Amino acid sequence: MIASIEGTVATVGAQDAVINNAGFGFAVKVTPATAAQLRVGATATLYTSLVVREDSLTLYGFAAADERDLFELLQTASGVGPRLAQAALAVHQPDVVHNAIASGDTKTLTRIPGVGQKGAQRLVLELKDKVQATAVPEASTPKGPRPIAWREQVHQGLMALGWSAKESSAALTQLDKDVDTESADVPALLKQAIRLLGKS
Repeated sequence: MIASIEGTVATVGAQDAVINNAGFGFAVKVTPATAAQLRVGATATLYTSLVVREDSLTLYGFAAADERDLFELLQTASGVGPRLAQAALAVHQPDVVHNAIASGDTKTLTRIPGVGQKGAQRLVLELKDKVQATAVPEASTPKGPRPIAWREQVHQGLMALGWSAKESSAALTQLDKDVDTESADVPALLKQAIRLLGKS
């Protein structure tokens, strides 16, 4: 198993990146939040999970080990694949998901794109004994300089998670009205956009 990869970022998109290591270019699927932290030409370390299918080998990469661990844990529940597990990490920090499952908080879980009430109940039922509730920091989403191309990154991230171009554009317009986009970073803006779309 490939547990992590460190190398130079060759390319980065809204949901994938290529990391050069020892002469090989590793194609890695990433969440929009992780993609926002990568810079072409810079050195990056990603914690990885290899998903094996009959016709493919797909490497998924994460900025932190706890994100990778949650990605793998969620897929042990019936009906949860890599796409849904990634969507969970696009919306919530790992501690938030752990606490929601441990406490039976299905409302928080239904904010994940693709998870309805029954799906949330199933996650709690199947994973409650496998997670441990932890204290969530008051500021769970770090703030930092806002990348210049935040609109494009957030737009691509929303479309990668299944929303249409029209819905994504509407969320961006609402963000401009409701959120201090000058001080928030791309992962924070993406999560806020997902919450806005979840209410509509």
